[in-house]
Amino acid sequence: MIKVADLNIPVIEDFDINGRKVLLRIDINSPVDRKTGKLLDDSRIKAHAETIRELLDKQNSVVIISHQGRPGDDDFISLEEHSKILSKYVGREIEFVDDVIGPYAREKISKLGKGEAILLENVRIVSEELIEAPPQQQSKTFLVRKLAPLVDFYINDAFATAHRSQPSLVGFPLVKPSAAGRIMEKEVSALSKIFNKEDSPKIFVLGGSKVSDTLKIIEHLAKNRVADRILTGGLVAELFAVAKGINLGKPNMQVLENKGLLSLIPRARKILLSGAPIEIPVDFTVEKPSGELSNDPENNVSGIIKDIGNTTIEIYSSFIKEGKVITLRGPMGVIEDERFRIGTKSLLKASIESPGYVIIGGGHMISMLDKDVEINPNKIHVSTGGGALLLFLAGDKLPALEALHMSWVMQSGKS
Repeated sequence: MIKVADLNIPVIEDFDINGRKVLLRIDINSPVDRKTGKLLDDSRIKAHAETIRELLDKQNSVVIISHQGRPGDDDFISLEEHSKILSKYVGREIEFVDDVIGPYAREKISKLGKGEAILLENVRIVSEELIEAPPQQQSKTFLVRKLAPLVDFYINDAFATAHRSQPSLVGFPLVKPSAAGRIMEKEVSALSKIFNKEDSPKIFVLGGSKVSDTLKIIEHLAKNRVADRILTGGLVAELFAVAKGINLGKPNMQVLENKGLLSLIPRARKILLSGAPIEIPVDFTVEKPSGELSNDPENNVSGIIKDIGNTTIEIYSSFIKEGKVITLRGPMGVIEDERFRIGTKSLLKASIESPGYVIIGGGHMISMLDKDVEINPNKIHVSTGGGALLLFLAGDKLPALEALHMSWVMQSGKS
């Protein structure tokens, strides 16, 4: 059992899941090459192999469901290729079934032997899966009513989709004993440290271009006094600098205006006035009109801001070394250009070398991890979250976790 906020999330050990028929919801939604229709990255598929292998080793019959893309999009494809890649990583055949709730799929599930696994077709070919509704409503969908009677347990290992309230994520826990899979368990365990008051000081490194989303996170952290320091970079830092009254120069103001961010200045100013522990860069790496790079103080910027400056890196790194829990989300600079990755990479390095527990989230930040960095799971957590991580940090409820808690309450009679 994992306790996160006011929720109790059951895990595999809370049940006798041996030699049973298990419905496993995973998230192997992967980037697709538009020209060939082939998968460009299989990291999510590889990550789910652990839970599947464990269930098969316990002689369970495993029925796997997942989604890929959305109808109408280029990445809305079959899961047939996914099944072959999954088989490679699990080390056993994962048979692909070209159906979800029809007679063919149900027959395959009924005849599935112990220690065998099948992957059903893209669950989003079932139109109900595109509708978001409360768990009680989703438990009555055709998807749930057709598949639930055929299995003994439901396991949700799709943390990256935990912010969705779709039938495959929230419907089954109301009608079957349910638990979190290993990825879900690791994510929830790691992220619960963020709001555990004993794990302090807490340092947040927040940057990137999704300014409105990041402001929502900061507002929640400030309101609940979660953060000891919030180190800002990217457009988020520029917005706070302007809100503080710092003149970043006309070109940078134009950038903020072009991105529709000037309207967020009052919101940023309100956060500053609330006493939130916001740290703003004292210098920036800028690109002048001539193309020359310069390290300028925040009140004398001579070009377009591209990264945090050298002094800021030193100051931020010293704060990071003090942290017991360090959470990083969003890059410090324009990392699409290799010249402006120094700030992001430096803070990642400082975090990994610090004595604190490190949580790294967001695709851009994760992509900046050096390939040779050894990820010690007891020290570093790389989140698969995306939208789920964002909402978790912002204090929003995650429907998939709520549903697992509801299932536990129903099974145990506790609240």
